[in-house]
Amino acid sequence: MQILVVDDKQIILDSLSVLLSKHGYIVDTACNGLAASEKLQKSGYDLFIVDHLMPVMNGIQLTKHIRQNSTYSSTPVVFMTTQGKGLIQSLCDTELFSAIIDKPIDEQNLLNTINSLLSSNTRYQSL
Repeated sequence: MQILVVDDKQIILDSLSVLLSKHGYIVDTACNGLAASEKLQKSGYDLFIVDHLMPVMNGIQLTKHIRQNSTYSSTPVVFMTTQGKGLIQSLCDTELFSAIIDKPIDEQNLLNTINSLLSSNTRYQSL
């Protein structure tokens, strides 16, 4: 399973890369939404972990872009935020996201969320 982690904080990219790699995932990273958008054309991802507040293209804009791409229209997106779920609900349609998690990240909650999203998608059950 290949995961793209998008966050403007290098420490978050590094810590999630280590965590996810330890659990058998192949991890790619991008430092903002625009960089992630460019990577969508070059590689196939099974799941996205996207930060909310980033320069250049924020997480909401990136997720809308992901959903418009026919290849990724149903690919799970885990949205990370420090702003709280209530604010996200007031900013956009939360149906864009497969899950919303708060930062700082609870690693076990993130892993449980990823496992749940990937196992509930029949495309991944056959892999």
